[in-house]
Amino acid sequence: MNPAKAMKKIQPFLFAAMLFIYLPVYAQVGIGTATPDASAKLDISSTTQGLLPPRMTTAQRDAIVSTATGLVIFNTTTNGLEFKSSTGWVSLKTSSDAAFLPTIVIGTQQWMEKNLDVLTYRNGDIIPQVTDPTTWAALTTGAWCYYNNDVAKGAIYGKLYNWYAVTDPRGLAPTGWHVPTDVEWTTLETTLGGNALAGGKIKTVGTTLWAPPNTGATNESSFAGLPGGGRYDDGTFEPYSFGCYWWSSTEHISNQSFAWFSGASYWTSSMTRTYFYKHGGFSVRCLRD
Repeated sequence: MNPAKAMKKIQPFLFAAMLFIYLPVYAQVGIGTATPDASAKLDISSTTQGLLPPRMTTAQRDAIVSTATGLVIFNTTTNGLEFKSSTGWVSLKTSSDAAFLPTIVIGTQQWMEKNLDVLTYRNGDIIPQVTDPTTWAALTTGAWCYYNNDVAKGAIYGKLYNWYAVTDPRGLAPTGWHVPTDVEWTTLETTLGGNALAGGKIKTVGTTLWAPPNTGATNESSFAGLPGGGRYDDGTFEPYSFGCYWWSSTEHISNQSFAWFSGASYWTSSMTRTYFYKHGGFSVRCLRD
């Protein structure tokens, strides 16, 4: 037989064999079902068993090389499911009655992904919005405002609250969360390498929102701190884009007119930790209980 003619006859069989071998690789796969859903590459059907992701500690997770966006693990240190976003690890852990809100995992702490932006206390009571500077300066009860009373700024940075709202017994943080203490802010600072570096690691990069030079900003922690600014005790506002500041729930021991806060500024990589008048206005970033 002519070799060329023989090859022509063999080629269809080779193609069919290769198709038979490779088709299962590229087709949908069903486990527990013979008819996978059309939208799923892998469809697992069971009423008695679940899907078990890899289980590892925070240290083991952080040792993964070239972590792919979308990777899912169960973190045995924080006891919660986590996935890798484009900016860092995000926890999907919820308590039995907590609102389902994503968190940023830093060490053993699970921080709210964004600044708090609520209009009511946990029990549903309205928190007053106060725009007038004289009225704000005289408050001894909870209130909130937007930076410079600008609704557009609120969409980016969330609300500024006075400390009276932070510690109101009706609860500012949603169920399953709390406003961190000064000690818990210090834990974050220590986890990120100490005061001199932590400020840069919690700030977003660039000078689109931040005043230049935004020294040391890397957002290495994925905390994504934005310069939401603050409101002074006289009701005026800090110059725009200078810093991000968050209340703690800790009162100053020797002077009860003050409470502790933490944050970062545009001109340094250090983390700010100091105290201010309770009727000042700062952002709030919550921790999971």
